[in-house]
Amino acid sequence: MSIDFTDEQIERYSRHIILKDIGIGGQEKLLESKVLVIGAGGLGAPVALYLAAAGVGTIGIVDGDVVDLSNLQRQVIHFTPDLGKPKVLSAAEKMRAINPDVKVNTYQELAMASNILDLIKDYDFIVDGTDNFAAKFLINDACVIGKKPFSHGGILRFDGQTMTHTAGHACYRCVFQAPPPKDAVPTCSQAGVLGAIAGMLGTIQAAEVLKYITGTGTLLTNRLLIFDAAAMNFRTVKIKKNPNCAVCGDHPTIVTLTDEQQAVCDLKPRNNK
Repeated sequence: MSIDFTDEQIERYSRHIILKDIGIGGQEKLLESKVLVIGAGGLGAPVALYLAAAGVGTIGIVDGDVVDLSNLQRQVIHFTPDLGKPKVLSAAEKMRAINPDVKVNTYQELAMASNILDLIKDYDFIVDGTDNFAAKFLINDACVIGKKPFSHGGILRFDGQTMTHTAGHACYRCVFQAPPPKDAVPTCSQAGVLGAIAGMLGTIQAAEVLKYITGTGTLLTNRLLIFDAAAMNFRTVKIKKNPNCAVCGDHPTIVTLTDEQQAVCDLKPRNNK
């Protein structure tokens, strides 16, 4: 069923509508689509803003945290008056303000093995905007089991990486297999992160979502995009679907979801007593 666009919508989405590869049909697809963003932090912030601005009809946002002063260096969807407010509510306010066409569903909870399949089931595409390995592997496994396409993203220091998974292509676990041993990889609290890196990677993830929904361009499937913003170098690494992958391989061993314990990206000082 085609959408009867109002004059206001035609003006709002005019730069999409006149774009040859999107047009009115692509904008209809966006307005009818449903995307879930897991994490309302550094990556989820620009993703959520750009998806809302683009007119993605229903956007779910998952996060159990509240806005902290240290978040504001990179989590651009949250403002100083939002300190102490649940991140999903803070994010939803900005998304609705930028585009009242958009329906925002908020889930003030952590994505866990017990609830993630229910969280993702009604959405067309999932965005991983989390900051720890346990969540990233959980999202990957849930999306593969639930047959959902998703975008992976990760940042640290000046570096970022992202890939897109769709059915039949390499998943995150095909590349990395399992979370690293505890303390093998520093967290943001130990190594830091340049705030703008979150925006750089988050907007790439948002572009992948819009491309997937509209059927435009070539997705980052079977490719890992890596950038070093200190040198401003970008490269893509070809990856392959692993027939021995524990979750998407020919004989998967991961058929149920479990939570793994991993340190999260906590920028608060630690008590080392």
